[in-house]
Amino acid sequence: MGRRSSEDLRSERLAKMSSAERAEFDETYATARLALEFGEQVRGARERAGLSQRDLATRMGTSQAAVARLEAGGVGSTLTTLQRVADALDMTVNVELAPWG
Repeated sequence: MGRRSSEDLRSERLAKMSSAERAEFDETYATARLALEFGEQVRGARERAGLSQRDLATRMGTSQAAVARLEAGGVGSTLTTLQRVADALDMTVNVELAPWG
């Protein structure tokens, strides 16, 4: 038997979950994905502005480590944090609710 891919292992694990476990997984996954996507946006905007993480942190009134965690998707951001990032990058925040699909 050959090695199974991480996708194979993930699929097997998901298939064994109860509907409640799957719902919890899906919610956690969606939250993590949103944090990662936001972090990528922050990093891209920071780099386009020619700023280091330390520069952005100074503008936001936080630490370089906090910016690194934010860019890595390691933290769920509050609306206040989103606004602080936008202000520090001279940008605006747009939040949109859209149907799945």
